[in-house]
Amino acid sequence: MELSAHHPYPSRRSAVAADNIVSSSHPLATQAGVSMMARGGNAVDAALATAITLTVVEPTGNGIGSDAFAILWDGQDLHGLNASGRAPAAYTAERFAGLDQIPMHGWGSVTVPGAVSAWVALSDRFGKLPFAALFEPAIRYAENGFPVSPVIAKLWQRAAEQLAEQPGFADAFLPGGRAPRAGEYFRSTGHARSLRLIAETKGTAFYEGVLAEEIAAHAQAHGGALTVTDLAAHRADWCGTIARDFDAVSLHEIPPNGQGIAALMGLGILSRTNIRDLDPDSAQAFHLQIEAMKLALRDAEGFVADADHMTSVTVQDLLDDGYLATRAAEINLDTASDFKPGAPKRGGTVYLSAADASGMMVSFIQSNYMGFGSGVVVPDTGISMQNRGFGFSLDPSHQNHIAPGKRPFHTIIPGFLMRDGAPLMSFGVMGGPMQAQGHVQMVLRTQLWGQDPQMAVDAPRWRVTQGLGVACETTMAPDTISTLRAMGHDITLETPDNAFGFGGAQLIHRLPGRGYVAGSDPRKDGCAMGF
Repeated sequence: MELSAHHPYPSRRSAVAADNIVSSSHPLATQAGVSMMARGGNAVDAALATAITLTVVEPTGNGIGSDAFAILWDGQDLHGLNASGRAPAAYTAERFAGLDQIPMHGWGSVTVPGAVSAWVALSDRFGKLPFAALFEPAIRYAENGFPVSPVIAKLWQRAAEQLAEQPGFADAFLPGGRAPRAGEYFRSTGHARSLRLIAETKGTAFYEGVLAEEIAAHAQAHGGALTVTDLAAHRADWCGTIARDFDAVSLHEIPPNGQGIAALMGLGILSRTNIRDLDPDSAQAFHLQIEAMKLALRDAEGFVADADHMTSVTVQDLLDDGYLATRAAEINLDTASDFKPGAPKRGGTVYLSAADASGMMVSFIQSNYMGFGSGVVVPDTGISMQNRGFGFSLDPSHQNHIAPGKRPFHTIIPGFLMRDGAPLMSFGVMGGPMQAQGHVQMVLRTQLWGQDPQMAVDAPRWRVTQGLGVACETTMAPDTISTLRAMGHDITLETPDNAFGFGGAQLIHRLPGRGYVAGSDPRKDGCAMGF
């Protein structure tokens, strides 16, 4: 990989290089993280301050009521953290009898939020600064206000049209009866109060104290299932990672209940093709990636669930070399195919990355799922609740079938690359079903085709949808699009500013010898900064 000031993709950005660096989807959050390292904190402190600030300045993708995952290199070892929440005890199949799917919005879609537990777990084990110090920038922005950025304003307006009637949403997020416009200041004293309580009690207020009681009372008042007992029972789990090699690098992902396994499967399938011989922007290279990801995602949709419940088809079954070889053999090199789930065993989101001069690297993601999530906001707290319950299946035969205390299928995934046992790149691509597909695209562009992080981020992206459907950015070459259509792909064109559809990528790549280089997605408002 070589750093370049010129490349063939539309961009006004260059890669950012530094010894200590943060890349996120909002400049104020990035700055909050960098300020922690300037105070003597490490990459974990920086990542957490960034994440906490994002709950304030980017409420369209995350909040205090989010879930979270992280992968980090502590200087010697790689660690994985699953801080996603579980279904309330009252979430039985009978509760949703007669429905085709879990509700998308409202209290019926809410599971226990896990992001606060991630902040506590990471700070306790790896942080250097006092826990309360990490909250200072976020509390300041919540209390005094911040100017709403352009992409966030657009997403906020879209959410206002969908969620205005959800309990507590308008009071919290529609001042004067409308979404704030770009450049207008927004403040939330309730959000500041909640952050202060979490900071002072190291999260206890959220899971067992006054905030837990307020959350549970609001749920009860609106027919929700979440109780103080459900909140108190929550725990974040140090779960390690699962990995797959592609030539000299190894991609690490969080084990299920997340969809990261689909990225590993996609790479495993592509390793059995001639992808290495192709130009990164050729129609054939796109075709192979699209087909590999269709195969991987169909299997993820068919089999992935809370790891404790993947008893019929396991992680090992899905990553089996022989099985991936059979899936690769299903790819027609000239024609698009509508794949179904295989037989592996016969019988709305924010992402950030931080790295410091000591060698610590953090890949962190937290999300309310669909924009503001459930749309439910607990009064006077600024706590918007995620809607991860929507990820459950109501099919009794599916491993992801809803059950009390079970984690739902998750779309949010942090990524991490290793080479020869050493850390190489912490990265992620926020945006629902785009994420595993985005991971594969970032790995191939940086590692196979040698593009620097900003170039890889700027390149036109694609995502598979249903059947033969593929959404492509309008920046993709017209000849390439024509060739893909001739191969049978049902192409729809979307503009790159559709940040959810094509994700928002943040990458930090280790430089040889010393330092890092980062790229931040121009589809979002964010940036990379360092010193």
